[in-house]
Amino acid sequence: MDTWNAIRAERASLADALGGLPDDAWHRPSLCAGWSVREVVAHLIATAQMTPPVFFGRMITSGFRFQAMTAATIRRVLDGRSNTDLITVYRSLVDARTAPPGPATSWLGETIVHGEDIFRAIGDYREHPAEHLTAVADFYTGSNMLIGAKNRIAGVQLRATDADWSHGTGPEAAGPLVALVLAMTGRRPAMEDLTGAGVAVLRDRA
Repeated sequence: MDTWNAIRAERASLADALGGLPDDAWHRPSLCAGWSVREVVAHLIATAQMTPPVFFGRMITSGFRFQAMTAATIRRVLDGRSNTDLITVYRSLVDARTAPPGPATSWLGETIVHGEDIFRAIGDYREHPAEHLTAVADFYTGSNMLIGAKNRIAGVQLRATDADWSHGTGPEAAGPLVALVLAMTGRRPAMEDLTGAGVAVLRDRA
């Protein structure tokens, strides 16, 4: 799988989905703690516009406080833009291959997870190709970068009920692969869509 092509497909699909959101959804809380739907979209825009030099420059400006840098970047993207403007800007970045430092699979994961931060918060999951979800799930099993997924799932067996994917040993947490991906990132509402004794372990670590 070409990861950047997968990112492009996920961005294009998400842009289309955002176009169907009612205005009152944009200020609702997302699954990403402390961020509204508008703020999540602004963050996705900022990530797609970012380059490693800009990232490090802004980290220096923020005193190496990642959360402060992220908040300032979101405010910069939101400033003066309507919901429609945000969709237009995001759609213009569908083909972008710029990003902060990190492997491309992490940006595929960000696109999928933040998209679900929006849509799972206001309804149900969106559809994703199984190979996209599998690539992200495999990446998260070995990564503690920012979200701590590797530590969160230690000692838990994850099993997808809608794809040929499983990982780990221990008490089981089973369900749709997209819900497992979100649970790996600590999203509690996604854990409601899983079954098994391992779910309690994941909740305790969220």
